[in-house]
Order: sequence, then C-alpha cells, then structure tokens
Amino acid sequence: MGGASGVLAPQAPEAAASTAEVVGEAADGAAVIPLVRRLRPDVVAMDVRMPLMDGIEATRAVLRTVDEPPKILVVTTFENDEHVYAALRAGADGFPLKRARPAEIVHAVRLIAEGESLLFPASVRQLAAEYGESGGNRAARAVLDRARLTEREAEVLRLMTRGLSNAEIAGQLLVGTETVKPHVSAVLTKLGARDRTQAVITAYESGFVAPG
Repeated sequence: MGGASGVLAPQAPEAAASTAEVVGEAADGAAVIPLVRRLRPDVVAMDVRMPLMDGIEATRAVLRTVDEPPKILVVTTFENDEHVYAALRAGADGFPLKRARPAEIVHAVRLIAEGESLLFPASVRQLAAEYGESGGNRAARAVLDRARLTEREAEVLRLMTRGLSNAEIAGQLLVGTETVKPHVSAVLTKLGARDRTQAVITAYESGFVAPG
C-alpha cells in the first residue's frame, strides 16, 4: 500500500476467499472522500500517516459525510501507537499491520466486509491503558448508563472486549450462535456503536471493564 490509502471492495461471495477487488487508490486523505462517494467500496484500507489530511481525520470525514459509509481498516506500521487508538476512537473498524502478508490483509478486508470483528484484544487493551481515558471519560460513562444493559448483554460485552467472535461467545455462554447474535445487536444499538470495535472502546473508556 506504500503510503497511500487503498479503497477496496471484496468480490462476490462466489469468488475465491483469498481475493479482493481493488477499485481505487488515493495518495492523500483529502482524496479519499470523493473517491468513496464515487466508487462506493465495502472497505477502505486507510494509511494513518498521509499528506494534506491524515488517516484519522479522513476516517472522521468519511463517516461524517458519506451516506452508508464503508468499513474502514487503518493500516499501520506499529500496533501500539497512539495514532491507532485515535483512529479507532474516530470510528475505524480495525488495524491490520503493514508487515502482514497480502493474504492476511485480504482476509482482514473480507472479515470486516462480512461484519465480523477484527480486534487484537491484547493490543487494544494496551492502547486503551496507555492512550485512553479509561474510566475517566464522562461521555462514555453517560452512554453506558443510558444503555441499561441487561445482565446477559453486559456479559456479552465483556466477552466482546476479549475479541471473541459470536461463535466463541456462544461457546463461553454454552448457548447457540443464533442466541448470541441478537444480544450483540442489542449491545451495539443501546451503546449507539457503529460496530464491535466502537462498543469495546466505550467499554474501556467508561470503566465498564479495566484495560489493565
């Protein structure tokens, strides 16, 4: 990706799982917004550091100004970087590393496009502990208070902070995956979270779970 942000759309389901269609590229963050509006990709792979507008501000701009915005992956060199956490707070859905193999990047794109989680639990915990307002973010605490999660929803959120998939959460709770899905949806809706990543950030910043 060489310092540019790639705009990618996964191919149709019948396509090989190891492939994705690259529909466009942008040399800086400012060019991402019109490109997304024109090409309507499913996923944007965003470099954090770009000229004119960095990946964090570009992420905010895409989510703020584009109707039905795409999923956003922040491609970064260092996983334990304050810029990564800032991007997650801005609304990014995950952060594959630049040193990852191409097939791993494609897999990340497909996972995100299909609505799955792309969290690195240990890394997110460390980022939240070092750069977040763990337990000290009043806005996040207010969101959690208003959510009034049920006991089961709270349990599901705790498991989400560990980066578990729906199937893994079902295994922990000894229930079926179809039972877990509505609980995850309820958690996201009540927290006003765009995705699982944003729900996890709220959980840490509100003090619902401690990142340490």
